[in-house]
Amino acid sequence: MTMRQQMLAWVGIIAAIVALLVLLSNILLPFVAGMGVAYFLDPVADRLEKRGMSRTLATVLIMVVFFLVTILAITLLVPVVMNQLESFIERMPLLVQAFNDRVLPYVQGIADRFNIDLRSNVQQALEDNKAQAMSMIGDVVNGLLGGGWAVFNMLSLVVITPVVGFYLLRDWDHMMARVDAYLPRDHAETIREQAREMDRVLAGFVRGQILVCLFLAAFYGLGLSLLGVQFGLFIGVTAGMISFIPYVGSVFGFIVAMGVALAQFWPDYVWIGLVAAVFGLGQFIEGNFLQPKLVGERVGLHPVWVIFALLAGGALFGFVGILIAVPLFAVIGVLMRFAFTRYRESWLYRPGEPPDSPPPQPAPKQNPPNG
Repeated sequence: MTMRQQMLAWVGIIAAIVALLVLLSNILLPFVAGMGVAYFLDPVADRLEKRGMSRTLATVLIMVVFFLVTILAITLLVPVVMNQLESFIERMPLLVQAFNDRVLPYVQGIADRFNIDLRSNVQQALEDNKAQAMSMIGDVVNGLLGGGWAVFNMLSLVVITPVVGFYLLRDWDHMMARVDAYLPRDHAETIREQAREMDRVLAGFVRGQILVCLFLAAFYGLGLSLLGVQFGLFIGVTAGMISFIPYVGSVFGFIVAMGVALAQFWPDYVWIGLVAAVFGLGQFIEGNFLQPKLVGERVGLHPVWVIFALLAGGALFGFVGILIAVPLFAVIGVLMRFAFTRYRESWLYRPGEPPDSPPPQPAPKQNPPNG
């Protein structure tokens, strides 16, 4: 088989896999979630194996502890967050009115110097966007909770994900060995090297970013709740959990929390400043300790590409696409860096040199003529 035929075959295989994923996107969520759980917990199973525990027993122990902690967290946290979300939506008009009554007159005094009617502009903007905002919230809730596939996905997460996660975690090493056995022998070491790089990148994102998001959700939620900010737990947890999108989580949380704090505490600048300090401290810890330690530069994607990956994944595959978008783009980034490295080593990058030409040899040193 020629190189051209091999390339066409691989392109056809990849196209068939992508088409199959698009057709089956509605049922992929429990399998993607189970694969993520297995990949996240595989290092723990490896450590228990090294201490003499069988892989099956280690898997059972890990999965039981993991899902007990998950169920406990959901049972304790989700009802509180949902109640605060419902109260936040109901009290939104009161918060806006409090902002208009307490804060806007002070800001309007500054705006008067520039002949700007800020009160009218803000009121008009709120009126224009109120219906649109409520429509967007309704669409999101309907998308998450409505429809047969949504109900199926929620049930499958509870029933199928633990089963998939258990078998993948138990057989992870055997599956990797089986895949390695099918690698083309002439290129096996190169493929293994790129696979190790992909694992390093994915470990940085999947394991590192999840830990960062969990810390920020706990930090923001607890900090705002201790300060007595209304709906602080909902705001903090939401800001932390969407922090895998660069800057979006922190900016969203800061704007919403400051808006609530201004409406609730104005003109007490100390409490308003403390709310701002929670997000400032959270960003300081994330930027100087969590990201370098847990994630670092291992993903290798610019923040703009991360945002593009999330939007593209969501548009193509919905919620499943959002889950796999950044890891998939990170893997593609590894392959692209490898391709560009090979390109710069090839004769295509140096068109003056023929293919497989040996490097130029230095000219032989000539002895000076005898005088």
